[in-house]
Amino acid sequence: MESARQMFQNNAVQYHGLLNQGATCYLNSVLQVMFMTKDFTEAVERYTSENPDTEGIDRHLKTLFDDLKGYTTYTYNITKKLCIDRVYEQQDAAEYFEKILNLTSSEASQIFHGLLTHRTKCSTCLTETDTDGAFWHLPLALVNSYSEHYSVVDGIEEYFRTTEFSGENQMYCEHCDDKSDATTQSVIKHHPEVLMLLLKRFEFSYCYMTYVKINCIVDVPCILQIPENQTYELYAVVDHVGDHRSGHYTATIKDDERWYNFNDSRVSLVRLITNFSV
Repeated sequence: MESARQMFQNNAVQYHGLLNQGATCYLNSVLQVMFMTKDFTEAVERYTSENPDTEGIDRHLKTLFDDLKGYTTYTYNITKKLCIDRVYEQQDAAEYFEKILNLTSSEASQIFHGLLTHRTKCSTCLTETDTDGAFWHLPLALVNSYSEHYSVVDGIEEYFRTTEFSGENQMYCEHCDDKSDATTQSVIKHHPEVLMLLLKRFEFSYCYMTYVKINCIVDVPCILQIPENQTYELYAVVDHVGDHRSGHYTATIKDDERWYNFNDSRVSLVRLITNFSV
């Protein structure tokens, strides 16, 4: 977060942290977001209540959430269920967010579940071809944003913008049985209750032959409107400092008009002066 965010200690903070097993901050941050997502927590509780003998991850999430209501706790059962053996190796938070959702009951995971339509239109015969695909997050590429500000609002507009293909980039049309000019566009067919955006800060550098991080400042609005007049309010941010080999994850989450920073076992009250910049 930028300097616009000021953090201060408060002995009255009502939330509790998660112990780091070595380098499991990525998992701790994701689990705190899930815990603070009320509808998700309630769905997990309902499922485990109706299915008390379940061996799925919901049971372990329910136990973890119950513990978090009272004290700082550990994530051993979750890491075991996710087959995380090398707890001293950093992993990708978004990847494990999805892994947990894929193992969670549909009643709980559907809160983050969206359906995207990829639409292709032939400019010659005007035939439209739709391909649907499920998604847990929308990826926003930060390429060419070095040393600049990146706006999530602009990124969303770019993501849903119509792309034209012509000349050497013409697309094959089955109806015309030939290549022709065409347009493509992504449209959300089913809006998730909670929308997760993935900022793609890493890209492969052929100069260094490794992945490098794009460290531009990203402006995140507190209210985001996407096409078809669907509005989302920001309530959680998972932030990463470091490079693709090492670093540290934290989560900043809003509850009851207050923001809290979850840094493994430490939870602090946060005062926000302006919109988020990460």
